[in-house]
Amino acid sequence: MSGSSLDGLDIVFVLLDEQSGKWTYEIKASACKTYSTDWESKLRNATQLNARDYLTLHAAYGKYCGVLVNEFVRENALDHQVQLIGSHGHTVFHDPSNGYTAQLGDGATIAATTGINTVSDLRAMDIALGGQGAPIVPVGEQLLFPDTKAFLNLGGIANISLHTSEGIVAYDICPANRVLNALAEKAGKAFDDGGTMASTGFLRDEVLAKMNALDYYAMPYPKSLDNGFGLDVVLPLLTAANLSIPDALRTMVEHICIQVSRNLLRLANKNNLHAGNGPHKLQVCGGGAFNSYLINSLQERIRAGGWQIDMPPAEVVNNKEALIMALLAVLRWREEATCFPATTGASRPSIGGAVWIGQEP
Repeated sequence: MSGSSLDGLDIVFVLLDEQSGKWTYEIKASACKTYSTDWESKLRNATQLNARDYLTLHAAYGKYCGVLVNEFVRENALDHQVQLIGSHGHTVFHDPSNGYTAQLGDGATIAATTGINTVSDLRAMDIALGGQGAPIVPVGEQLLFPDTKAFLNLGGIANISLHTSEGIVAYDICPANRVLNALAEKAGKAFDDGGTMASTGFLRDEVLAKMNALDYYAMPYPKSLDNGFGLDVVLPLLTAANLSIPDALRTMVEHICIQVSRNLLRLANKNNLHAGNGPHKLQVCGGGAFNSYLINSLQERIRAGGWQIDMPPAEVVNNKEALIMALLAVLRWREEATCFPATTGASRPSIGGAVWIGQEP
């Protein structure tokens, strides 16, 4: 899994087991292979490439992923143990309204490089059926974490899923780490460790009001964001105001907290979840879970609505998306549904993913 925050390629080796419809998992090994400056630049600027250069990068990144998987297998003595690779790839273009999504990392090249059967292009079928192609994680949440009902992922984009008796509600809320990291980079840091810089900043209400008034936030779900929304729409509002880096970070943290809390309140009201029945646990994962200032600020905002942040074990916080991509690959291999209309808005459920046979016939 490669997320929009561009911190690296997340790889997990997981044992998945299903008995009478109940799934269990065991993460046996994991790693985040940090991107070199060169690869980070290539991925960040991929939207600017012409078609030929984009396809060249698509194949090269597939080769790169395959090489890193082979390295991971050697480092963890997993030779002949990996039966299937689930590769999400790195999202470059995501435009459901025009019927397409594109993730870098050619699945055929990964399969050829590793000699292991590979599932890729996990979002394409749902898009073809009129869906958003996102979020796809809630299917895995329902199967792997059946006792948890509310999930928040604080990655490059913040997204939420609520599992109710009537089905799953899930969608992208707002940009998160992609903007926070871009601001931290202006101060010469890869990210704002623990939210230290943000905690020293001052809230700029006039900029916050402009961000909260963006059209996307008034749209009904299902809906999803592409990676460009944070950098091309939200970040310019902060930079145009000539804020100090701490002030910009503080204002962006508040923006995230407001949007998350507003959406939690709407979902609670719509699904008859009231504070008197709480506190309702909200499982938080993604890199933002380690931003203590963001987490503490968010908890203060959602407490009045009867919500309590619940941190899962660190191995889940770090690897949840990669873990679920592995599960989706297994579901695809078994020809079982990986996407549902309730979460993506597609015309019907679908079995998503392209299968590439890496082993020799």
